[in-house]
Amino acid sequence: MSYASIMVSVDPGLHVPSRVRLGAGVAERLGARLVGVAACQPNYPRGYGETSVSSALNLEKIRQAALDDLAAAERVFREAANGRDRVEWRSGLTDALGFVEEQARAADLVIVGRRGTDGGPDHGMAVDAGAALMGLGRPVLVAPQGVEAVEARHVLIGWKDTPQTRRAVSDAMPFLKRAKSVQVVSVTEREDGGGVEDVAAYLALHDVIAHPIRRRTPGVSVAEDLREAASYFGSDLIVTGGYGHGRLREWAFGGVTRDLLGQCNACCLMSH
Repeated sequence: MSYASIMVSVDPGLHVPSRVRLGAGVAERLGARLVGVAACQPNYPRGYGETSVSSALNLEKIRQAALDDLAAAERVFREAANGRDRVEWRSGLTDALGFVEEQARAADLVIVGRRGTDGGPDHGMAVDAGAALMGLGRPVLVAPQGVEAVEARHVLIGWKDTPQTRRAVSDAMPFLKRAKSVQVVSVTEREDGGGVEDVAAYLALHDVIAHPIRRRTPGVSVAEDLREAASYFGSDLIVTGGYGHGRLREWAFGGVTRDLLGQCNACCLMSH
């Protein structure tokens, strides 16, 4: 497997240029196309009298404001992409998450931001990482604020013997094949460690040298154990499954997924 098309979600947040530069760096290393996507829903007031001339003029101003926001997002994207070849821009006057879900059909990997307290205004254009993970049908790389590159020379796999994690390992293969070291970490009370040796042997068949690591007793939390292991091994990429369920776009996640989405300083590649 390879990545031929990498998509990055763009919004007016303060850290978006870093996210685009991260995506551009990955695209350049892998010889992939870089696609920037953004959408903005015009903030039309409810119950507006659209039959009058003045109402129509006001509606057009609202629509133009949304177009201006999209134009500004495109400028940020193209400037951060720094004139690289094979760059494409897609935007729409619609719901941001729905638009990215639609456009994800043209991507192998989608990069979104991890929200924080200093991200700046988003004008409704920011895509929630958890919602993207659950709805895109593509692997999602969650970039922390301010992180401009993911070298992925040292990669940590947070292993749990589930379909989601198996899918994540397969989806991450372009990174794993180029990594200098890969650690497969299982935090479980199972005697077999959830099959970490099997995973390492499977990766060896793909010319990925991986080292199985079993931890029988978790510390504060599994997510904290993974973060500590990533720091110890110098891993700037954590690969794991994403777990959750949704109802009416209100997503509820298990503890590990929730904690990694909310607090991890390393990039996380997740599949659902």
